[in-house]
Amino acid sequence: MTDTVIRDERRARGGTGRTRMVGGAPRPGLPVRGLKGIVLLIACALVILPFLAVVSTSLADQQQVTESGGYVLWPDRPNLDSYRAILSGGVVTRALTVSVGITVVGTLLSLTCVTLLAYSLSRPGSFLHKPVLLTVLFTLFFTPGMIPTYLTVRQLGLLDSYWSLILPTMVGAFQVIIMRAFFQEIPGELIDAARIDGANELQILTRIVLPLSKAVIAVIGLFNAVAYWNAFFNAVLYINDTEKWPLQLVLRTYVVDNAALGVDTADIAGTVMPPAQSLQMAILVISLVPIALVYPFLQRHFAKGMLIGAVKG
Repeated sequence: MTDTVIRDERRARGGTGRTRMVGGAPRPGLPVRGLKGIVLLIACALVILPFLAVVSTSLADQQQVTESGGYVLWPDRPNLDSYRAILSGGVVTRALTVSVGITVVGTLLSLTCVTLLAYSLSRPGSFLHKPVLLTVLFTLFFTPGMIPTYLTVRQLGLLDSYWSLILPTMVGAFQVIIMRAFFQEIPGELIDAARIDGANELQILTRIVLPLSKAVIAVIGLFNAVAYWNAFFNAVLYINDTEKWPLQLVLRTYVVDNAALGVDTADIAGTVMPPAQSLQMAILVISLVPIALVYPFLQRHFAKGMLIGAVKG
């Protein structure tokens, strides 16, 4: 009788004696798991294939680009002529330098201002605490329009200046709210103990608060870096000098508008001009690489910073 009960239990569990419960629910059958796998593979292919086509086209020669109709999935004779051409000291090299400078300076300034503002708003009783907090919340729901912003930038004399690409978006209300909520999660006993030991607010911020807030700082820094790197509309509005264009505006001009790209081919083997499609895809790859390289190092902080920062506030 006992053996019969055991066999019935094993048969109910799939014949191996192992439970088929996953997260409190029955484990899906083989057809369902197979269907999920197929859907996942299709989703991965939809993400990977366009990127592969962009990289492959940037490495292809004129003959293969022509034979494939403009986009190459796998180059037969890969070469770096397109990258040598656009990085030979011309428009793209200058725009790349501008974008790197704007991203680095803008991210550092933005992190500094957002951190100081969020910390002051997280401390009850700080100077003008409620009016400043209400002002931040007001700007979160009622953003200025394009024309008032342009008039303000022009009135400040920032047209054709790199500061016009940094200052208008330097402090974001959403970022302040996220970081303020994160700071409020830090135990008040730590701050009180530091005050008893004679530490001032700046010492508390730099020695206690910031070391405990690496996750949210990494998230806000990543948000700012991506925003500054990918921004092109502010450059369209405020920058008339083409020598001050950032990389994204150059990318839009030569890829979206399909404008001719003048490059120096003196150092390229055979002085053969790379195909226009390969040049455009090479610019696109260069615009993607920096953020793609930075993101993996900050990914482990991303979920933690967003979740903890959004718990309260």
